[in-house]
Amino acid sequence: MSDDDLRDVEEQGGSLLARISNEFVTMQKEYWGLGPVQAKSYMMDDLLLIVMRGGMTRAERTMLGFGQHDLVRSFRQSFENEMTQNLTGKIEQLTGRKVLTYQSQILFEPDVVAELFVFDKAAEGGSAEIVATAEGQLRERPHGEVKDETGASTQAAPTDQPEATPEDP
Repeated sequence: MSDDDLRDVEEQGGSLLARISNEFVTMQKEYWGLGPVQAKSYMMDDLLLIVMRGGMTRAERTMLGFGQHDLVRSFRQSFENEMTQNLTGKIEQLTGRKVLTYQSQILFEPDVVAELFVFDKAAEGGSAEIVATAEGQLRERPHGEVKDETGASTQAAPTDQPEATPEDP
């Protein structure tokens, strides 16, 4: 494969990884009311890993302050279980591959959510997404990465409402 061919494959794969990251930021914002401040997708063999940083809701942070880590984790897991069809459907639509199973995990220090998808078969050896993942790691390129310092996608979610603010006494 020539350098130009490798660059083309890397760009195609990086584009899909970035679309996956963007879609998940948008979905998090739509369903949770707040999206992560950073997301990056990685494709390896028959696995897709999406790592999202930031985006914990105010209520979740408050409950963590009360020491209710298990309650926050349990609610997140229950919510993600209910959302499985929406999330796996989006990944199947974007990748054109069948998702066999999916798992989500939240970490609190630092605030990280990891979404893991397992496909029915490994990607082809020269898969653009795998090449982009490897190149992104080897050359520290931001393939599949999106950032927004406000904790929101660059696209407004359809359910966005202005945040209510308490009245001053």
